[in-house]
Amino acid sequence: MEIVIAGGHGKVAMRLHPLLVASGHSVRALIRNPDQASAVRQAGAAPIICDIEALGDISDAVGSAHAVIFAAGAGPGSGAARKLTMDRDGAIKLIKAAEANGIRRYLMIGSFHADDDYGEGVYRTYKQAKSEADRALRESGLDYTIIRPGRLTEEPGSGRIALGPRLKGAEIPRADVAALLAAVLENDGTIGRQWEATGGDTPIGQAIAEAAKLGR
Repeated sequence: MEIVIAGGHGKVAMRLHPLLVASGHSVRALIRNPDQASAVRQAGAAPIICDIEALGDISDAVGSAHAVIFAAGAGPGSGAARKLTMDRDGAIKLIKAAEANGIRRYLMIGSFHADDDYGEGVYRTYKQAKSEADRALRESGLDYTIIRPGRLTEEPGSGRIALGPRLKGAEIPRADVAALLAAVLENDGTIGRQWEATGGDTPIGQAIAEAAKLGR
């Protein structure tokens, strides 16, 4: 399977590349900074220079693929404007590129409790941006899966998570988010689902199967 990942040098994406390659997939990583290309190659992905914010249409950069994954984000310390141009508009540009290029499968890294009211300021704008991006994907008609992880950590992955439509706030290692995305991509039963994910006691494959079986 050919997979394109937006935000290809991000902390989750860099953990995801080798998992996908080990499963026999071919991965292309959209990155803005050419200086990141070497690290991306070492992780197993082919770097594609693409400034998602600057371009109005990213379909040429995305090219032909079987699936796309939105793992990009404005990042900590960025202002409200970039939350909109990257976290919302970047995700929507990837939706449009997928539609234009005939790519059906789209995985989104969302934000925990993104639809809640978070008061004022940049954090509120960020949550709104993520909520609007998720809604655009749900309404797109693409074969989507949205994963909304809890607070991300650098702890080693345990391979065990909690997964469901609404969870209590908790942490999850980035390594486990990457493993979850890799597993979701292999399971058509995850299409049309939006789940929150935190650290937990259930092996990832089992957590997916149980959530899918319950229709959650």
